[in-house]
Parts: sequence; structure tokens; C-alpha cells
Amino acid sequence: MFNIINGTEGNIKNDVLSGITVALALVPEAVAFAFVAGVEPMVGLYAAFMMGLITSAIGGRPGMISGATGAMAVVMVALVAQYGVQYLFAAVVLAGVLQILAGVFRLGKFIRLVPYPVMLGFVNGLAIVIFLAQLGQFKVTNSFGELTWMSGSMLYWMLGLVLLTMAIIYLLPKLTKAVPASLVAIVTVTLLVHGLDLEARTVIDFVRDMVPETEKATVTLAGELPSFAIPMVPFTLETLYIILPTAVILCLVGLIESLLTLSLIDEMTDTRGRGNKECVGQGVANTVNGFFGGMGGCAMIGQSMININSGGRGRLSGITAAMVLLGFILFAAPLIEMIPLAALVGVMFVVVIGTFEWASFRIIRGVNKEDAFVLFLVTAITVIADLAIAVVVGVIVSALVFAWKHATHIAARTHTDEDGWKVYDLDGPLFFGSVSHFKDIFDPQNDPEDVVIDFKDSRIWDSSGVDALDSLADKYKEQGKTLHIRHISNDCRVLLKKAGEYVEINVNEDPRYKIASDELG
Repeated sequence: MFNIINGTEGNIKNDVLSGITVALALVPEAVAFAFVAGVEPMVGLYAAFMMGLITSAIGGRPGMISGATGAMAVVMVALVAQYGVQYLFAAVVLAGVLQILAGVFRLGKFIRLVPYPVMLGFVNGLAIVIFLAQLGQFKVTNSFGELTWMSGSMLYWMLGLVLLTMAIIYLLPKLTKAVPASLVAIVTVTLLVHGLDLEARTVIDFVRDMVPETEKATVTLAGELPSFAIPMVPFTLETLYIILPTAVILCLVGLIESLLTLSLIDEMTDTRGRGNKECVGQGVANTVNGFFGGMGGCAMIGQSMININSGGRGRLSGITAAMVLLGFILFAAPLIEMIPLAALVGVMFVVVIGTFEWASFRIIRGVNKEDAFVLFLVTAITVIADLAIAVVVGVIVSALVFAWKHATHIAARTHTDEDGWKVYDLDGPLFFGSVSHFKDIFDPQNDPEDVVIDFKDSRIWDSSGVDALDSLADKYKEQGKTLHIRHISNDCRVLLKKAGEYVEINVNEDPRYKIASDELG
């Protein structure tokens, strides 16, 4: 069923139930990242609501969840500590404007140039970061106000409830898929803890551990609707100099994490999101955040995986998550406060297991040591330092490796088949750096009436390669000869204007890969 709200083929029931599940998992993450950034919990919850609602409504990737994230929170710490939260709001507005400009100038296409080992490193690094973040839930505040590891019965109940949550998530789909297993697990564990009065920490306990002793008794997640306010900062060049460095980094981190998550969901769902539209969606959401008291954010890989795994595919899933989260803030804070942390930790552990690319071990065992090195490098930098730095370093190292390995550019083996057709078996990538040599390979004037260009061992990487193939088709057409183009991806077929009519489609053998192009978003 095609649904306008979903913006894609989807199931309304699955989207709504999946959205509710995501909303439950958003609360502790938003609160935790707010404290990381040095702002009040409600600033993080408002950010999760506004980011989720706006990006789901106008972004380029249905089913992807955005909210307050740790990757952006760590960038905000210094600005908030030195200048206060109002300067943060101004920086978030500026970051949003920069992201909108990135979409308008169609810079989202460049995420398609991120090499596969860098993608694996990004995914694995974030899976490890999500796992390590959950370990903090196994700590409690002692009588001296210090965080220490759980012990005794509290630890045993925590581990048992986490394992119960994971077991429900894994086993329930074997019986029925009518409702998301994660939602059932959270509700079941919550009822079990409060019905049997088990010794288990809840969401409100987690929040109270982060505030001074004098505020613990009054702290709550209840709030009101966010209200419009222009950031209270001087409108001077000095203010611009203060917020610009933070805004630029927030812009880059947000776009990189969002577009990489978009690419990951593309692969999982066998669909294609629109990168430039997502840039604009993220930018509008962050700009609104700055004017309505939110800390901003970007795509959340953990919550996005929960949504996809729970059956959420359309825009309605993200919109539901945002609206349910707002409902918790306005009307049902006591309900969300009583959810055991063990249930949410169990859900996130399942996300970690599902997010980590176990196939990357095949690369490590393989002969391609360069890819293995890039994978380890990006994973390590993502965990130790910063996502944006990790991806930039990974792309640079991959580019250097590529330049070293492909210095001779593209080549072709030629032979004549049984029909008398001349076959060019290409070997090597076709991109802006190899276009010139590609053109020199062919001889339209002296070739026979039918010519086959086989890309089985080659790839078209960018629009320059597409243009080169179109130009070549023109030359053969001028000579009254026919091209037969084989083994290219669907992206290539869509982009080819003049050579598209010569493409021979083989669903079983044609490769699937993406091209960096404005026309495909």
C-alpha cells in the first residue's frame, strides 16, 4: 500500500508500533547526550523531538531516525562551558544554515565516494561506541557521590533482565511478527520489575544520578512545548568568530553521520535515499532547534536500526516516534520514568550485534591488507576520537591506496566472439582520473558493426565516467555502428542519456553499486 504520509511503500501499523518502540529508546539517549554537552535534560529531549519530526517529514531517507547524538554533543562541550547555552543555540542555527546550503549546492552526492572499508569501519566503530555507552548503565552512585560498578543482587538482576530482553527480541519473531519484539520486550520487563518489585534501576534513577544531590527529589522528565526565542547573543562579528568554528564542525559531523547512516539503510532495505534532500532536512531541523531551545543533532544509527528491524520503513515511523516522545514529555513522564534501564540496555545490545558488520572479518582474513588496514583505522579513530575525523582520514588513506594501486588507470582486453562482434573487456575503474585513457582504448572508425563493452571487471564511479560512456556512444552512432553495454549497475542505466539504449540488462549478473551524482540525490 502506498501511503502519502509514509512517502514509500509501507505498513501503517508497523510504522506506528515501531515509532513507539523508538520513542522509548530515545529518552535515555537524549538525556545522556544533554549531560555530555553540559545542558539541561529537556534541551536534549526537545532536540530529539524536533530533529525526529522535521527530518522524518522533509528529509531524504524515510525510516531513518534523527535526534540528539553523542557525536555532536562532544563538539558542543567547550562552547557551552565557556560561553553558555545561548551561544550553543546560535551555533546550532548557523550549523543548520550551512547544512541547508550543502543540500542546495548538491554536496550530498560526495558521500557516495566513501569507500566500502571506510563504511565498514564507520559502522563497526559506532557499534562499539554504542556498546561502551551502555556499560555506563551498570554503574551506580555510592555514598561518597562517586560512580562505581554494580555488585551483588542488583548486578545479577540487571544482567538477568538484559538477557531476558534480548531473548524476547530474538525469540518472539519466530512466533509472531504482528508487533515489534523490542516493544514487547520493554513492556514485559517493565511489568515484571514493578509487578514483582525487583531491584532494578529505572530511567528516573539514571537522570537523578546526573544532577546535584539537592535537586534529586524534584527532578522529572515532565515538560512543556518548546517555545520560540531568538538566541540571546550579541549580533556582532565577535559572536560570529566565537560560534563559527563550532558550527562548521557540527555541520560536518552531522552530515557525515547522517549520510553514512542513510547509505547503510539503503543497503539494508535495497532502496535509495536522497542525500541532498537529507542535507536540507537536517539543516532545517537544526535551525529550528536553535530557535526553539534544542541542542540540535543528526541521524542516530542505533535508533534507526531499531526502527528498521521493528518494521519501520516509512516517514510515519519517525513522525510517530517524535510525537510519542513529545507526548511522554507533556503527559506521560511518570510512565517513561519507570521503565527499567535493563530493558533499554538489552534493546541496544541487540542493536549492537545487528549493526556490527561481522562480514568485515572476511576482509581481515583475505588477501586485501590495504582494505583491512583502512577498516581498522576508521574503527579505532571512531571509538577513540571523532566520527568526522575518522571518515576524513579513512577517505584520504583510501584515496592514497587507490592512487598507488591504480596508477596505470583503466585497461581493456579485446577479442572477437562467435558472432563476429568485437568485445572490449574492461579492467579498472572509470572515473574522472581515467576518462582520458578510457577514450584512447576504442577505435570507432575501424571497429566492426557491433561492439561490446563489458564492465564485468570494471566500475563507473562518478558522473565523469557516465559522460565519457555517453560520448563514446555518440562516436559509434556517427559511424553507423551499434554498441552493446553489459554488466553496469542500475544507477548507471538511469544516468546514461545517449548510451542508455545500448545497455543489455542481466538481472542475475549485473552489479549493484552507487554513483556520486547530483541527478540521483
